Amino acid sequence: MKQLTNNKSGFTYYIIFWLSQSVSQLGSAMTGFALIIWAYKQTDSAMAVSLMTFCSYVPYILVSLFAGSFIDRHRKKTIMLAADSAAAVCTVFVWMLLINGRLDIRYIYVVNAVTGFMNAFQFPAQSVAVGMLVPKELYARASGMDSFSSNLLTVVTPVLAASVSAFWGLEGVILADLGSFVFAFCVLLFFVRIPEECSREKKKEKPFAGLKEGIGFLKKGKGLGFMIFSMALINFFSRLTYENILSPMLLARSGGNEQIMGLVSSVMGMGGIAGGLLVATGKIKRRPVRMIYLSAAFSFLFGDLGIGMGRGAWSWCLAGLAASVPIPFVAAGQRIILYHRVPREIQGRIFAARNALQYCSIPAGLLLGGWLADYVFEPFMQGGIGCGTAAWQAGWDRERKRNGVDVPVHRRAWGNVKPLLVLQQGNTEAGGRAGVTALYKMQGENSICFLPCFFV
Repeated sequence: MKQLTNNKSGFTYYIIFWLSQSVSQLGSAMTGFALIIWAYKQTDSAMAVSLMTFCSYVPYILVSLFAGSFIDRHRKKTIMLAADSAAAVCTVFVWMLLINGRLDIRYIYVVNAVTGFMNAFQFPAQSVAVGMLVPKELYARASGMDSFSSNLLTVVTPVLAASVSAFWGLEGVILADLGSFVFAFCVLLFFVRIPEECSREKKKEKPFAGLKEGIGFLKKGKGLGFMIFSMALINFFSRLTYENILSPMLLARSGGNEQIMGLVSSVMGMGGIAGGLLVATGKIKRRPVRMIYLSAAFSFLFGDLGIGMGRGAWSWCLAGLAASVPIPFVAAGQRIILYHRVPREIQGRIFAARNALQYCSIPAGLLLGGWLADYVFEPFMQGGIGCGTAAWQAGWDRERKRNGVDVPVHRRAWGNVKPLLVLQQGNTEAGGRAGVTALYKMQGENSICFLPCFFV
């Protein structure tokens, strides 16, 4: 078959593929969002609902340890079609349980585990396929397009899921998801040609041989291992700060004003969209390593510090922009480096190993952040230790009086605002996206707040 890679035809196929997958990811994100809200209403337990995300992450990380060699030995299109089919079967299973009144959160745990298992194959295969279709000089543009679509999904998913659910219920959301799958499946099957030569004749390898080879290559590759380690640290701290500390603090300082929280959330999502557009339309050809670390440093320094030190909606919105706009540049830099330095025949191994190493820090950040919020920061605020604590309390006292809040300051900060769960959205493989939405609830109130969070 004539190679389509690195020419206009290949990029045309990529655009078709990107559009269809964006539709499918929207349907999946809507279903995930609606199921989480449904599960919370059924159980009234944040821990029970959080396990839904846990059941997706753990199989994804574990299976990524040995999925790489399988991906390299088989056709990427076949792998993606099989993974999509498995996800559709799981969705049909949930739909049948729902219409028969037998849906239980335990079944959702199993479905999420199966989906996480299949994603460990689908996402690396998708990344390799994109590298086959997109010309080298357009890698950054493709990454920007992915970031744009993912950030857009993060913004619109809660609205669309709530709207569809209001008119047609959870069943309507699931049926819309199935429709998006059928569309994406047919487009990939009939309209997308991926130029690849599978190596099925290769001698079968041991399950962890691919992981060993992938890690070995990353160690030898100049700066690759350090880059992935750095991204793992960023993922760790993003989970620790945004979801467990900064976002509840924002709610606390605004006196539980969910309108302000929603405004900041929207600004962060729009910032990610703007960053994706800048990457997609710009010409990023030089110094991707510098772009990665400068963008990440800018995001964390001005984003985290801005939200932590801000005292009003405008300062928080500016901080949200500072946090979100640079993230697509981090993703683009990663993609450029990996596609240029990793040989095509082992890209499946490298992407799978990257996923296992880079995303294993996410659950740790979630757990540590929750522990710090409950057992370190809240007691610290209660104890009034040191002048620093006194200053914090004085500032929050002013905010409390301004908003007419009578709840004690420390309770407004940590005791009254608790993270409920994290919703994973879209393809996490490409990295650098507002790929999740953190959910928060003011204790004793019925409404739930949303905030996009970033990982790379």
